[in-house]
Amino acid sequence: MASSIPGSCCFTGVLHEGNPKGEIKQINNIRAYIAHPEGDEKPNKAVILLSDIFGIFPNSQLVADAFAANGYLCVLPDLFNGDQISIGDYDAKRIDVGAWLSRHTVDDVAPIVEAAIKHLRTVLQVQKVAAAGYCFGGKYVVRYLKVGQLDSGYIAHPSFVTKEELSAIQRPLSISAAEHDPIFTTANRHASEETLIGTGQEFQINLFSGVSHGFAIRGDLSQPRVRFSKEQAFAQAVSWFNHTL
Repeated sequence: MASSIPGSCCFTGVLHEGNPKGEIKQINNIRAYIAHPEGDEKPNKAVILLSDIFGIFPNSQLVADAFAANGYLCVLPDLFNGDQISIGDYDAKRIDVGAWLSRHTVDDVAPIVEAAIKHLRTVLQVQKVAAAGYCFGGKYVVRYLKVGQLDSGYIAHPSFVTKEELSAIQRPLSISAAEHDPIFTTANRHASEETLIGTGQEFQINLFSGVSHGFAIRGDLSQPRVRFSKEQAFAQAVSWFNHTL
């Protein structure tokens, strides 16, 4: 495995403060949050934000807004058709993890990702399409780093990624990793490095000390180290897309 299946650390987090500026629209019957760069209604570069299990919620919407503020049209599709988990559900034992995961397999999620890519390329005629995936969403960035699909990818503390998926990428990939991560472990990270070298694709892996799985999207921003790492991980994503698109 390049990264292991989700664990308890994937189902907990902290809600971030802020007022999302984008809008909810329908893309081929798929609900999506869309953030436009200010003053640019037809940008030629876009980022698809593939979320963690919390889906379209303030944290991911604010990250989408941040990509838009950096000049990228950002589309955050609802990967779960309204069945996302809310922060607090896991701790309150309101969620059957196994049952939830069984409802959101590759067969369920992949068509949503494909629809988002197709919409950007054919309807909006965006020239360059990248994707940023957090936790659950990281798998689908890796799966679609192919010619004619995604042009560049960024993932933070991914889960569910297989070695076969990682070895098949055809486009550049950047990864933000946490020092303390039972999903994307040190061993998994080192194995991923070897796999990425074998692909011949340009890649980058940044390791952030003292933080845990989920820091880049739902960490506790009252902790200075977590806030710094989250901000730097986002800067990594933007710099990577600026470089590779």
